[in-house]
Amino acid sequence: MGKEKLAFGKINFIMLAISMVIVIIGLILMAGAGSTEEAYNPDIFSPMRIKVAPIITFVGFLSIIVAILWKQKK
Repeated sequence: MGKEKLAFGKINFIMLAISMVIVIIGLILMAGAGSTEEAYNPDIFSPMRIKVAPIITFVGFLSIIVAILWKQKK
């Protein structure tokens, strides 16, 4: 199978991998210990978990779309 038959090029796969890492980082930043019945954890409302991490994840998903639609010039 020649390279002409592939839907994605090398750049697309690199961009997809980087985008997936960005999404995973955003999801990890959103994760954390929650509150229990015994103890309240105020960190569940930290700006990192409710503002920054969702934005990072959204940027990751947008970059996945860009990586899929990216067309190399021949």
